[in-house]
Amino acid sequence: MVRVGIIDSGPAELRGADAMGFDGDGRAVAARPDRLGHGSAVERVILQACPEAQMRHAQVFDDRAVTSALRVAAALDWMVASGDVDVVGLSLGLAADRAVLAEAVARAISAGVVLVAAHPAQGASPFPAGYPSVIAATGDARCGWEEVSRLRDNLFGAWCNSPERGGQGMAGASLGAARLTGHIAALLAGGHGREPSAIMATLAHEAAFVGRERRCA
Repeated sequence: MVRVGIIDSGPAELRGADAMGFDGDGRAVAARPDRLGHGSAVERVILQACPEAQMRHAQVFDDRAVTSALRVAAALDWMVASGDVDVVGLSLGLAADRAVLAEAVARAISAGVVLVAAHPAQGASPFPAGYPSVIAATGDARCGWEEVSRLRDNLFGAWCNSPERGGQGMAGASLGAARLTGHIAALLAGGHGREPSAIMATLAHEAAFVGRERRCA
């Protein structure tokens, strides 16, 4: 079994869910059902990729897709403190590098938790995707469900429900990050090691696209 943490807007249903909310001061509070539909969409993508995954939700969004480094850091520390989360998906990104978040990421990496975070296909790195040991993920309209791409360094692309492939509704980097989180969860369930560099090496080896070019078979 592999346990996946989702730091987002929470699960669609609280009954039977492993979930905790975090307020603006970083304090743990009771989670509420997903009001944005984002965290539950991320969960569906991950479960499609890795049906055996067990989910843990940390709710850091309320009625809007706006959060803070403090909330995300508190959520991540809660995930790590449980001692049984293998990979955490963060389909979000913050523009500013804050010490409280950097320190929480460092603690998670030291504990052997794999972190996957959303990153735009172009432009400056947000955080936590901009930290070296975090696997940065984005949507790549070229990728079918089973494909990944390596765009640069630790930035990988994946299926993202793109309209170019018939997708409707939510799409983009957040679903690309969810798809890559599910792919990595499946790797871990199959016995792959948790070391970020080893996972990134595997993703690079699997990549159907490298930069702008399709890799030859």
